[in-house]
Amino acid sequence: MAIDARTLAILACPLCKGKLVWLAETKELVCRADKLAYPVVNDIPMLLSSAARELTNDELDNLPS
Repeated sequence: MAIDARTLAILACPLCKGKLVWLAETKELVCRADKLAYPVVNDIPMLLSSAARELTNDELDNLPS
């Protein structure tokens, strides 16, 4: 699955309402501000804080810009 630019433009972090970054290799939507990665399961973004995982500083540093 790939999230197109139009869909990504309307998706937002449920906590801070910030922009999300799509990581195709891990199938996650990442919020840099909250340091969270939300999984995409069966082409459906799981934008629940309980489903998110915390990112390490190393993972944040390696995110595409």
